[in-house]
Amino acid sequence: MTAATKLGIWIDHSSAHVMELTDPMKTMVVASNFSHQQKHHSLGRNENLMHNQEQHRHAEYYKELGEIIRNYEAVILFGPTDAKTELHNVLRADHRFSNTQIDVMPADKMTESQQHAFVREYFSKH
Repeated sequence: MTAATKLGIWIDHSSAHVMELTDPMKTMVVASNFSHQQKHHSLGRNENLMHNQEQHRHAEYYKELGEIIRNYEAVILFGPTDAKTELHNVLRADHRFSNTQIDVMPADKMTESQQHAFVREYFSKH
């Protein structure tokens, strides 16, 4: 990802689809390290342990996305779960993102083409 200044991220707790506003648009997928299988295995052992591991892995996931977002002026976070809001809260708490416009919008599961169209349409209006 290079010289674009606008970024769209479709995100849930398992993966983030990162798209620069360029022509043509390409998608880079960033996967969370906390799989459903790990959650199920940890839950069987100890619910507190599972919760702590899940929080730690989500923090790592959001930190990785933050490193990508740092290079952009405007970002739209969208998707079907609370992950977009959680990431937004993490970024707002970090002074390095004080000059980055970050918006959050709800969205359902989408194909890659639908995600690209969503990002193009969003930035054409903002």
